[in-house]
Amino acid sequence: MIMRLIVFVGVILGLAAGAAWWGLQSYKTSATANPAFFEEAIVAFEEADRAEPPRPGAIVFVGSSSIRFWDGLAGDMAPLRVVNRGFGGAQFSHVLHNLERVVVPHAPRAVVVYAGDNDLAEGTGKDAERVLADYREFVAGLHARFPDLPVYFLAIKPSIQRWARWPEMRRANAQVEAWSAEHEELGYLDVAAPLLGGDGEPRGEFFVFDGLHLSDAGYAAWADVVRPRLLDDLGPGN
Repeated sequence: MIMRLIVFVGVILGLAAGAAWWGLQSYKTSATANPAFFEEAIVAFEEADRAEPPRPGAIVFVGSSSIRFWDGLAGDMAPLRVVNRGFGGAQFSHVLHNLERVVVPHAPRAVVVYAGDNDLAEGTGKDAERVLADYREFVAGLHARFPDLPVYFLAIKPSIQRWARWPEMRRANAQVEAWSAEHEELGYLDVAAPLLGGDGEPRGEFFVFDGLHLSDAGYAAWADVVRPRLLDDLGPGN
């Protein structure tokens, strides 16, 4: 009887794991194919902007959930005035699709973007060259509206969950860094290196339980890189 129960529980757990895996693959496929996948989040941003009209001159942080979950962003960047516009599991295509709706209304003094992590996750079919191409399009879209606007790329992070994809992510970082170095108004912020230990692998204390998203310690490591650079380049602002 006990053995039957163990087998039954094992089957249930296996089915649940299989369903979760297929659900994740379906999510990745749908999100990758549909640039409007995160419409609900974008509408929420628009509603917030209507309720409290944006004051021009903030630094807009935009991108995926690594920005969205940066709950202490305002305090970490003080006295810089910042706006958090991270959403869902955004890829660069989603950020590009919603550029006019989530960034442009703020008439920013600078933009900091974190994207490419989800682009290079297993199963999307994207590579480092695609990330660079999308980033270049992102910059061009911003500069069409705000010429010479400072734009900063947060390096794609090495994570425990996506460690197998790190070589391609590292290759994307290198390409973005090299291209950014050719343009005075662009900055590459290496928030990847501080997350690695002496053995060259991600340090566990910098991640929450899923091995993908950052812990408070991880965000503190990011802030130690980002805030001084923005203050040096831009000054405290208003």
